[in-house]
Amino acid sequence: MISTATPYPAVLAARAGQLSTMCVHAGEDASRHGALDLPITLSSAFGFESADEAAAAFKRENDAYIYGRWGNPNIDALEAKLAALEGAQAASVTASGMAAISGAVMSICQSGDHVVAPRSMYAESARLLRERLPRFGVTTTFVDARDAGAYAAAIRKETRLLYLETPSNPVLAVADVGEIVRVAKERGLLTIADNTFATPFSQTPLALGVDLVVHSMTKALGGHGDAIGGALAGSRALVDVARDLVVKGFGGVLAPFNAFLIDRGLRTFALRQAQACATAATLAARLKTHPKIARVYHPSLPDHAGHALARQQMHAFGSLLSFELAGGDALARGKRVLEGVRVATHAVSLGDVRTLLVHPASTTHSTMNVETRALADVTDGLLRLSAGIESAEDLWGDLDQALARA
Repeated sequence: MISTATPYPAVLAARAGQLSTMCVHAGEDASRHGALDLPITLSSAFGFESADEAAAAFKRENDAYIYGRWGNPNIDALEAKLAALEGAQAASVTASGMAAISGAVMSICQSGDHVVAPRSMYAESARLLRERLPRFGVTTTFVDARDAGAYAAAIRKETRLLYLETPSNPVLAVADVGEIVRVAKERGLLTIADNTFATPFSQTPLALGVDLVVHSMTKALGGHGDAIGGALAGSRALVDVARDLVVKGFGGVLAPFNAFLIDRGLRTFALRQAQACATAATLAARLKTHPKIARVYHPSLPDHAGHALARQQMHAFGSLLSFELAGGDALARGKRVLEGVRVATHAVSLGDVRTLLVHPASTTHSTMNVETRALADVTDGLLRLSAGIESAEDLWGDLDQALARA
């Protein structure tokens, strides 16, 4: 819970203090190899001392490595660290965030099953549910996730899964995780939460009762924009089923070098997120009063529809914000803002050490038609900003001059 009595910078410092040691040491075991940094194991197969050892390995009766797709020291270390951060029994890392998301959903659902998911969500996740899975007999109803009752109303006898993304991409809509979990458990359903936007720094959905958490580790977990990867975390039973499907079955294996890069990035995760969350709140408050801005989306703002709920279920308000330009010709003016920034970087993705600015309607959410984007509040004048670790004052000066020229 985010205290109303404690200044937000102190809240962020306290959260960083809770996670910093874990970020550095979880999953690390220098005694096994001597090197302080786990060597990158670039081997597709592993040798055995005997036929009996090999047979036992295939029966999972020992911890011997067999084949790179089935296990690797760098993968194991990263999974242990991620599980610790999410408070999970187990975690599995994958080749990308979409591999984790699709694998998690497909490990739970089969032909004839039904999913309830939010209207406001990452467009490729929505496309998976809207276009790809129906080919295999899995259908989805999209609802306003800000209303837990909408989830309950959409449940059918075929429903198997309630899918959450909170705060949502790109308008930071906040869903009541605890209430949606209550509905799911009451009906005997499972829940998956995409925690990419919040990260375990700002939110731990498993502690709120969610069954599986999914991530694009490409974003804030890796944090440096140099490695693509995904992850899922939860109970050992659910993670093992998902890992067997997406990694062993579909081959969505994370490369050892990417595992090494993301593991390295996680060591500074808490420090980076404390800085980025503070900057996002500062920029949101200033943009709120800017004459060229019509609306700002960030849970730290008291008039944000999810502000009170975010205080209850989140550890911090997060490093992402969105804002809409005021006045006419918003699409053209938004392009001029993107082309006018000098400190922020015009690029997709998020969670980088760099501040990234993007126009969702023409890029990340362009696969949605106009009507679907409208239901998700993705307007032509909406810009999404992922705060990095630059100076908040430098970023504000940059945005202010770009807005003035637009």
